Amino acid sequence: MSNLEKYNKIFTQTLGLKEEQLDGLTYQSVPEWDSVGHMTLISALEGEFSIMLDTMDVLDFSSYEKGKEILSKEEYGVDFNE
Repeated sequence: MSNLEKYNKIFTQTLGLKEEQLDGLTYQSVPEWDSVGHMTLISALEGEFSIMLDTMDVLDFSSYEKGKEILSKEEYGVDFNE
C-alpha cells in the first residue's frame, strides 16, 4: 500500500468519509473533523507513519492537502510520490 493510500485510508476511517470527499477537505468543514476528530486523525497518522508531529505542525494541519505538505517535510520523510 502506498503512502497516499495509507493517508487516504486514515482520513476515511477516522472521519467516516468517502475518498471522493477528501480533495479540498478542510478542518471543521464536516462535523466529524472537529477538535476531537483532529487529534484522533493526528494520532492515527503518527502511528501509521511512525512519526511525532511538532505542535506547530499539528496546529497548521488545516486541510487534507496541507497535511500532505506537512508530512512531506524532511523531518517526517513521508513520500507521497512512491
